[in-house]
Parts: sequence; C-alpha cells; structure tokens
Amino acid sequence: MSDGGILRKVDKVIRKKRFENIDVKVEDSVVYLNGKVSSWDDFVEIGSLIGAIKNIRGVVNRLEYPGEIRRERKKGNREKSGEADVVIIGGGVTGCSIARELSKYKVKVILVEKEDDVACGATKANNAMVHSGIGEKVGTLKQKLCVKGHFMYGELAKELNVPFKRCGMLIILTKDSLSKLKIPQFLANFIAKRIIPFIVVRRGKKIGIPIKLVDREELMEKERYVTERALAAVSSPSYGVICPYFFTIALAENATDNGVEFMLDTEVVDVTVENDGVKSVVTTKGTIDTRFVINAAGLYADEVAEMAGAREYTIHPKKGATLLFDKELGNYINRSMSLLRFPRAEHYKGGGIMVTVDSNIQWGPTIAECPEKEDTSVTAEDIEKIFESYTPLLPDFPKKSVITYFAGIRASTFTEDFFIEASKKVKGFIHVAGIQSPGLAAAPAVADMVVDILKNEGLTLKQRESFNPYRDKTTIFRDLDIKEKKRLIEKNPRYGKIMCRCEQVTEGEIVDAIHSKLPALSVDAIKRRTRAGMGRCQGGFCLPHVVEILSRETGIPIEKIQKNGKGSNLFVGKAKCLLGDKHDGN
Repeated sequence: MSDGGILRKVDKVIRKKRFENIDVKVEDSVVYLNGKVSSWDDFVEIGSLIGAIKNIRGVVNRLEYPGEIRRERKKGNREKSGEADVVIIGGGVTGCSIARELSKYKVKVILVEKEDDVACGATKANNAMVHSGIGEKVGTLKQKLCVKGHFMYGELAKELNVPFKRCGMLIILTKDSLSKLKIPQFLANFIAKRIIPFIVVRRGKKIGIPIKLVDREELMEKERYVTERALAAVSSPSYGVICPYFFTIALAENATDNGVEFMLDTEVVDVTVENDGVKSVVTTKGTIDTRFVINAAGLYADEVAEMAGAREYTIHPKKGATLLFDKELGNYINRSMSLLRFPRAEHYKGGGIMVTVDSNIQWGPTIAECPEKEDTSVTAEDIEKIFESYTPLLPDFPKKSVITYFAGIRASTFTEDFFIEASKKVKGFIHVAGIQSPGLAAAPAVADMVVDILKNEGLTLKQRESFNPYRDKTTIFRDLDIKEKKRLIEKNPRYGKIMCRCEQVTEGEIVDAIHSKLPALSVDAIKRRTRAGMGRCQGGFCLPHVVEILSRETGIPIEKIQKNGKGSNLFVGKAKCLLGDKHDGN
C-alpha cells in the first residue's frame, strides 16, 4: 500500500473515533502522530488502532497527554573511549544472543548496558517459557522466529552448560472455555471437545511443530489434579523452560571468552550520525567510534532510535505479574498448562501454570497497559486476577504456598510485532525492537537474522577459527553427589559452608560468582547466578551473609553494597552511628 493509501486509512480511523488536534504524516509506511489527546488511554487506543492497519511498518506516537512522564537524558562523555565494528545497545537475552553470535566472526564488538549486570530488564521478569509458536498470530515475524528459535535451545543449552527442559505444554479446553459466548452449553461443549482441538493441531502442523490431541481420559491420567471440568487438550511437546537470566549470563560469558567487550553500568546518551550514517555512540563513560549500532535496548529502543534520528516506532509498555510457589509443590504438575478461553484477549496468549527448571511452579503472567517503563509493582488486584484466571485449571492447588511475586514489562510496539530491520533513515543503524513475548524463545533466531542484516548492510564477516562455543559449567553444590561434594570441600573448605539454607548455596559458589568472568557486584547479581535468596524465606536468612562476603571479596564497605544497581543501598551505616557522637538522646 502506498503512503497516500495508508494516510487515507489513518484519517478514517481518527475521524471515526473523533480524535481532534492530531497531525498525521506517513513516510516509508511509518505513521507519525503529533498533537494532543486527553489521556494515556487515548494515547494507547489511537496508536493501537492505527498499528492494526495492514501494511504499516510502524507507528511513531508523539501525542502528548496529561501526566506524561518524560525521562531526562543523562550527560555523556564526548572523549573517545574506544572503537568497534559493532556496538550493541542492551544486555538482555536478545542483545547477549546477538553478541554471542557475532563472536563467531572476526569483528570487534562492544555491548553497552546501562545496568550493572546483564538480564536486568524484561529478561529477568518473564515466565521463562521457551514457547513453540503455537500461540502467536500466523504470519507475524515473532511467530516465524519463535518457531525457529525454540528448536535451537537444546544445542545451545548443551554448549553453554545451562539447565533446559522440554517440559511440554498442555492447552486445555473445559466446559467453561466458551462460557462468555452466548451459546447453549451442549453446543459449547461439543465445539470445545470436537472442533477447537483439531483446529489447534492443524495450525501446529502447518507451522512445523510437533503437536497432538489428548482426550479427557489421557489428560486426567497425565495430570491427576487438573479440573474435572476438562473436556480435552492439545499437547505441544516442544515447549521448553529455561532460567532466562542464567541463560543470558551464560551467553554473555561465552561471548566474553570469544572477544566481546561488555561495558556495564554504562548508559547510551546519544548516537552521532554523519553523512546519513552512524559515526559513534556517546555513553556516560566515553564515546565509541563505530560503523554499526544494534539497537536492542528493549523498553528504551524508541528513545535510542530517536537519538540517531531513526525512530520508526513507539514502545508502549505492558506489565505482567507472576506468582511463584514453594518448591515443595514441584511435583504437583508434570508439565506446563494453559486454559484456552474464548473470546481470546488480543495480543495475549493467556498465561498459565508453568513449571520451572528449579522445580518451582509459577502462575501468570497477567497483561495490562502501563504508562511507566519502570513500574514493576504488583498490586493486590494483580494477585487476585492471577488466582481468578488460573484456579479453574487446578481448583485444589494450595495457593497459600506463594513465596514471592514479581512483574515484568513487555516492550510492545503498536504493530504488536517484532521490528527487526536496517533503518531506512540512518545507514548502519539496525533496529531490534518490539521484542515482547515470545522474545526469549526467539532470541537465537533473532541473532541469526541480525547477522544476516549486517552482512547485507556491508559488514564483512569472516569466521573466527578460534571460536569456542562451550562454556565451563559452574559449580552447583546442591546438584552434586556425596562423593563430589566431599572432594570439593577438601579442595576448598568454603564449599562446606551453607550460606543459603533454602537453596543450599555455599560460600564457595558466592565467591565464584563475585570473581566470575562477568563479576556479580550486587546482591541481586549474586542471586541470579547462585539462587541465594530465591528460596522459601526470600533472603531472610542468607542476606547478611551474602552482603558480608560481597564486602569482604570486593573491598566495598557494607553501607555501599547495592541490592540491584545505583541507588539501591541496603544499609546507611552502623547502628550506633545513628545515635550521634554524644548519645544525647535525640
């Protein structure tokens, strides 16, 4: 469709919804909106309606609304700090997958991440599912890359020595699956049992994934606690589960071994463009000269693109909350499961009840538009929504065994698809944006796609003969047998001191994390590598021990130890100093 044709369709949408004070421009199939609306809801509604128009590449929504939060850009350091063939912005699973893939070639790569560790954004706060692609809209880029990417995890997990399970997914239909539709119950039951499962299976076969029907008798045999109202199910056995942050750390460590430089706690504040091409990336720690920039900045991808004058989309955040249950319930289900309901919420697979590689069970996630990119709060309403949504699957599940809850933010564009392509505005600027679910599953395939784009854009890529795909396995004390534990303790007595009782994490493992190739220098960074603090008591016992070890090993005073990056100090000083020098009773 021509830009003129798109403009006519956009104008029609705006008139129909009676939005005023909106100026529209269309360029290279990207719609640019300027003006004002009366609320955040209007901002999202108009962007989503326009994003749903066919043949639109992106929507840049610059509409102002009351209460809008604008982030001030930090000052950068213009002094040259280095140079690279490629600079990757963003250290989530996507950025680190690209870094690891590029480390196979003879190119200088620098990855810049604004947090003090990798995997600190959406990567650490998703439900860890390696989706098969069955839940994605047919024909979208995210479905295509999800299907390809999820098949790549078996080999990747072996190379990187990270836990990964093909746990499978049961998509369950019950007597309530069509309850919101005004049709007789007998007809709803017939459709749910005899028609919908066959449609799902046909769809799975069409996109090339293993899938099969499961009748009620087999379902109840496989999952004895599932609701008695179940009618049938579809099994998607290639669904997997992985620890997303541990996987990302492993990618980063292997990329480091193969020559990629990681600049953590370093924020990009500008992208310099000269003669319509990338010249350099300006950060808080200096300027990096480069020809190519990979914008994998997640929630901030639109802001980074704006810096380069290459913005072709807007990120509108969507929050998802998840509940995590005690490991004692780890055998309650054998595989992940979701309840298929109609009508389905748009751009949402529906979440479910999931197993994890660490034997916890989690429920979620929810989905809701969220005006703040950093709002990871969980409300009582969120928790109630999760119980309401998933209790129908496992009605007798002991819900009091919740040990924690968390929320993550999806980096959605208004077209609700991945935006992965070379910029049409700035030579050498590569967009890797809109990476929401199933971004984890798709990450390896995204990396392959980005490498192909770089080749097409003129980057010479010659194989690195010395590339080593294998990462040494980290010591996980609780997984060792008695003889191995004894041998390890004899070699290093620190492995004989349990610091985290819930997860059986030793002092030796914590010290290893602090001195690893990608050092863990905050409490949460240690947690992501060792699981210290992730058990039933959520750090109630081990936190002081972790802080003490971290201070001892790094020389950082205890009052300056961070929980998770700048501004997250855990302590203000020794208790007596708060009384004052003279102890005057004030």
